Amino acid sequence: MKLDQHMIDELNVLLQFDLSNTQQGIKVHHDADSNVADAANRLFEKGLIDQIDGGYLTPMGRTAAEHAQALTHLINKS
Repeated sequence: MKLDQHMIDELNVLLQFDLSNTQQGIKVHHDADSNVADAANRLFEKGLIDQIDGGYLTPMGRTAAEHAQALTHLINKS
């Protein structure tokens, strides 16, 4: 399975969350690129974030973000 652009956009949104601080969410502003806003909307619909424009990670979203960050770390190793 290849990653399509929608998946990459969703992963990029998940990578914006600071996993060391559960009290800090993200906000996708009205002037954000449409691909970012659409990705946040899809993550909300999937139950990974609690607001259509960002908000906080749900428990399932935290797991997804942890995996996304771990994979990114592994891929970026030199």
